[in-house]
Amino acid sequence: MTKYDYDMIAIGGGAAGLTASGIAANFGAKTMMVEADRLGGDCTWTGCIPSKTLLKAGKVAKQIRQAGKFGLIDGEPDIDFNKVMQHVDDVRKAVYVDADRPEIFEEMGIKVVFGKASFADPYTIEIKLSNGQLETVSSKKFIIATGAKPFIPDISGLDEVNYLTNESLFEIEDLPKDLIIIGGGPIGTEMSQAFVNLGSGVTVIDMAPNILANDDPELVDILKAVLEQQGVKYELEASIQKIEQGEKSLKVHFIRDGEAKVIDGDALLMATGRRANIADLNLKAAGVETENGNILVNESCQTNQRHIYAAGDVTGRYQFTHMSDHMAKVAATKSLLKFFPMKIEKNMVSWVTFTDPELAHVGKTEQQLKEAGLKFEVYRFPYSKIDRAITDGETTGLIKIYAKKLSGKILGASAVGAHAGEIISEYALAIKNGVSMRGIADTIHPYPSWGLGARRAADQWYIRNQSEWSVKLIKTLFGYRGEIPDYSDKDRVV
Repeated sequence: MTKYDYDMIAIGGGAAGLTASGIAANFGAKTMMVEADRLGGDCTWTGCIPSKTLLKAGKVAKQIRQAGKFGLIDGEPDIDFNKVMQHVDDVRKAVYVDADRPEIFEEMGIKVVFGKASFADPYTIEIKLSNGQLETVSSKKFIIATGAKPFIPDISGLDEVNYLTNESLFEIEDLPKDLIIIGGGPIGTEMSQAFVNLGSGVTVIDMAPNILANDDPELVDILKAVLEQQGVKYELEASIQKIEQGEKSLKVHFIRDGEAKVIDGDALLMATGRRANIADLNLKAAGVETENGNILVNESCQTNQRHIYAAGDVTGRYQFTHMSDHMAKVAATKSLLKFFPMKIEKNMVSWVTFTDPELAHVGKTEQQLKEAGLKFEVYRFPYSKIDRAITDGETTGLIKIYAKKLSGKILGASAVGAHAGEIISEYALAIKNGVSMRGIADTIHPYPSWGLGARRAADQWYIRNQSEWSVKLIKTLFGYRGEIPDYSDKDRVV
């Protein structure tokens, strides 16, 4: 123990690094956390926090325009984009002060160092400090949590254009008149709605046949229709040929359906995915293996080097802040407690695209269940039957649950609609703790809440498991005289 300077060094101060460092210190390990930029990482500064804040501003602007649906007077919002972006910056700074400041972690006994770390050998790192000095430290254990950075594809002319990524988007001062977004994943989709609601013209270009490829196609279509109604334009199954900068605008040349097309815009956002941030780590010196640019880890977040673990986006497994946090808990606990049985949770991975309406999922997708050859039922419940959705004027949406027919065991769930992320959270809890459809249906939920929608969706298990013969038997035994429901209608919703 004494031959190492530290028991644990976390490389990276984003979601995974912060969590790993805190857990290590809580276990009594002498801990260092090394961060190249600012604590908080992508989530606080260039991801979750600023994007959701900007989405909220856009939603408020939309609500002003649509005030008439609530019996108020429609109006056109007077948008001061500089104030909007100042608000975005204020919010992320507030989160930083409350949760990410170095002092918070130093009070835990964690040594916080700002600089770029690289391995000198499997147990030693060199840290290039901001003043140019080099500090060398050793540790018994390491957790690599350096996150990811935007992936920029090789497109002709792109290097000559001032394009944006999520790392620069929240620093702009002027609202784009016409924003072109390349990439129809979560980042591109969320930002398309934020900017169209703030007044930009927005076009999304993607080579795929639809946006949000990992989500349920039926629910994606519902969301896409809403975005198109709000003004987002799509050019899908498009092959980008080149990008060029004109005097007043940039031009994106692409081919779609065999036809050459050109779109003009004054801003370009590259939302084409992310890649692990490992270039400066000198992993070869540590003997850490990678695959396709990601650090290889097992189900306990351990690399091929027994004392080195990795968590979060740098592994390329799940690029979600909540999964980075989860992986960091697994990595820190497993590395320091050795035989403690912790593994990455794979059966209830959840995600949410925080558009309006939200699009959310947990567990296995319908396609994954079909490919695995599993027998399951799909239970559907529309938002139009949720009373809270009716009162709030947000009836666009659908809940889909994938579960075993007899036991009601939940295998996965998807939802599109207002507060879909909160509804999916209830199903995540159910899957993790073995609560069946019946268990949710038999649980009292407050009325009129959004959570009641999750319960009413689970009620459909009861409805689908009733049979005509059983109702006829009950009628005969008790002498009842009512009509028997139409059990041939498999889409019946009660």
